[in-house]
Amino acid sequence: MKIKNILSGVVALAAVALTGCDSEKELVIIDGQLPLKTSTLFMVGDATPTGWSIDSPTPMTQSEADPLVFDWEGSLSKGELKLCLTTGNWDAGFIRPMENGRTISAEDITGEAFDMHAGDPDNKWVISEAGKYRLSFNLRDWTYSTTFLGAADKPVVEPIATEQLYMVGDATPAGWNVDSPTELTRVSDYIFTYEGDLTTGEIKACLTSGSWDVSFIRPEENGTRITKDGVETPDFVFTANPDNKWVVADPGKYRLTFDLEHWTIKAEYLAAPPAVEMNPIETQTLFMIGDATPNGWSMDDASEFTPDSSNRYIFVWEGNLVTGSFKACLERDGTFSCPFIRPSSADVEINKSGVAADDFVFTTSPDDQWKVTEAGRYRITFDLEHWTINVEAI
Repeated sequence: MKIKNILSGVVALAAVALTGCDSEKELVIIDGQLPLKTSTLFMVGDATPTGWSIDSPTPMTQSEADPLVFDWEGSLSKGELKLCLTTGNWDAGFIRPMENGRTISAEDITGEAFDMHAGDPDNKWVISEAGKYRLSFNLRDWTYSTTFLGAADKPVVEPIATEQLYMVGDATPAGWNVDSPTELTRVSDYIFTYEGDLTTGEIKACLTSGSWDVSFIRPEENGTRITKDGVETPDFVFTANPDNKWVVADPGKYRLTFDLEHWTIKAEYLAAPPAVEMNPIETQTLFMIGDATPNGWSMDDASEFTPDSSNRYIFVWEGNLVTGSFKACLERDGTFSCPFIRPSSADVEINKSGVAADDFVFTTSPDDQWKVTEAGRYRITFDLEHWTINVEAI
């Protein structure tokens, strides 16, 4: 929805007509952008207090002195944001920076131009430094200004009352299934524990199942590690954004303890993970999905392998791959919660020379995938008896 002054063309035509009657009349062209007339303006993005909720984005305040100026003052996290005139519609026009990734930081911005359109390119501002800000958007002349006001206020730690606590993440037994997340045990009013296996991957916690549009218990810093030695820092926050998550670096059996009164987490490493039995994988079908494959992430159209006529554990696929990633599954599971055949570590590279490592795992998490770095025509062979993959450029 690029807003242009359509009056320019009308005035130009009128001027041409008048020139025919009076050669002394000059052609007048009106250029520029019309003011954006609205009574509401909102911010949406993981840098804002309400995150990516388009139904409840963060409202800005209309200026009493000028109804076409909107202001907001408060804390922004590291992350992204863009602005919209109304709620509930991702297809509407959004106010955006002229270039994607324009930073908002401690360095103030004064009277910089913004753009407005729907669809691509999905330009967004990037908050590179968390803190308190004053933002002002002038819809009359399509400019904005930012002022850094200082460090963000520490969250007020108040006891979190709940009967249930759940974990989601590819490190947990239930993976990213928010409808059936891993439930913790309630020990007392504010103490919840989990004892069991964790794989390498990410974790965050929530009070209810079934929705991503809620506040989550998260680490203060994204990527805070959980290892054999415990958790790097014990403090957590309870917020909708930014989408910080703990990272389990050492797989194994753990006891996690959440203290919802003091907002802390404790991690105890109990045992190494059990050895994986590499029994032959029995299946009559094999598929792969991913943005490197011909049909992308569509499970319904997943690329199918051909079983070898002389060995039921050998499956072969030939075709074109583009740069991107992929993983394999035994059936077209529309829930995406099935176990997948994956590389044994993240982003194992595939190029014209083949595959960087020939072993694979068969698991629901972590969500590791092969990474194709050179587009081309390939032959991929999976050996489901010996858990190996072979890749040839053809």
